[in-house]
Amino acid sequence: MNHIIIGAHWGDEGKGKIIDILAEKSDIIVRYQGGNNAGHTVKIENQTYVLHLIPSGILHPKKICVIGNGVVLDPEAFFEEVKMLHGKGIKVDGRLFVSDAAHLLLPYHRLLDQLKEENSHQDHKIGTTKRGIGPCYADKMARLGIRVADLRNVNSLKVRLGVVLEEKNQALRKLYNHPGLSFDEIYSGLLKIRKRLLQFSISTSNYLYEASKKKKNLLFEGAQGTMLDVDHGTYPFVTSSNASVGGAITGSGVSPTLIDRVIGVVKAYTTRVGEGPFPTQFPPKLMEQIQKQGNEYGSTTGRPRRCGWFDGVITKHAVRINGLNEMVVMKLDVLSGLPEVKIATGYRLGGKILKDYPTSTDEFSRCKPIYESMPGWKEDISSATRWKDLPVNARRYLQRLERLLETPIKIVSVGSKRSQTIFL
Repeated sequence: MNHIIIGAHWGDEGKGKIIDILAEKSDIIVRYQGGNNAGHTVKIENQTYVLHLIPSGILHPKKICVIGNGVVLDPEAFFEEVKMLHGKGIKVDGRLFVSDAAHLLLPYHRLLDQLKEENSHQDHKIGTTKRGIGPCYADKMARLGIRVADLRNVNSLKVRLGVVLEEKNQALRKLYNHPGLSFDEIYSGLLKIRKRLLQFSISTSNYLYEASKKKKNLLFEGAQGTMLDVDHGTYPFVTSSNASVGGAITGSGVSPTLIDRVIGVVKAYTTRVGEGPFPTQFPPKLMEQIQKQGNEYGSTTGRPRRCGWFDGVITKHAVRINGLNEMVVMKLDVLSGLPEVKIATGYRLGGKILKDYPTSTDEFSRCKPIYESMPGWKEDISSATRWKDLPVNARRYLQRLERLLETPIKIVSVGSKRSQTIFL
């Protein structure tokens, strides 16, 4: 069986834990988009792992992990993760591969990202991680990118880098009064890592095709979530790639006919990092409470995540966009102790009632949620392992989400550990 895991909100839904659990029944785990602007946190016993580029399936011995062509690869960040894993006794050699068609994220991408964000008017800030992801994807689309495969021919690499860097330095000088970056430093840096990186590189689309012919089980993981998708999210407050199901196809080179199931991941509430409208955001006091109870701080930046009630409108949008077959609900335990829980079932925009997510960000920013309230539960559910262990009100809440989304919930998480998982 081949599965795609999709975040159904703005990312940070807890996909890392679910990928780690489902990796046990998979042979190959594939990362298909994004860069080191996202992080998957996995807690195994008393050890916590934060991975930004390497699929979290690497934590399972003998599993194969693939970084697909849809990922923008920062070589420094990649080798830092490899070093971290080796330091924890996890070997990656022979079971971690990088697409030779993946684009390299280079120093000028990071610098341009930082300068653009710092020099943007407050109303136009996107809230990026300043790690160069957007500029790298922009180069990919402008056909100015440098790919892993380009490292094979140093003479061709030298010429191409020279042309690209001249354009970047002109932009740095004219737009930001920056002196520009050194060609020699960037080129020599690439020469230092080229042999080692090429040892990981293969044609991953061919590799995955041959693996599927051998009936290997493939698990596809992305970064961020549907509402940060560059086409289907809250544009322009989005990431620079397709975090929805289409990104798994183009970002891996695997045919859609080979996919068996698409699994959506949500929290029992909604969170968002960065700028952009967020209709169901909690008032400050409740926000602070949920941030602390849910440890809602970004894996990559440490920024506090904005938190709000479960938004059924954007989730139904994600169900439709991705063709979700089933849902996973994370962090149900964080809502314990609240006297009531709310679900946004629609929006009010002026005199209109909307049941669907509006494409216009201006309209979305003016939407007021229409809530359905349900009684909460006081019990600590962190040790629940079966459906019947959950309080009645917690079960009713999940059942209401199922009816609203018209999608079955198959997994419920009640804590960060692998053992704190209920399979339905």
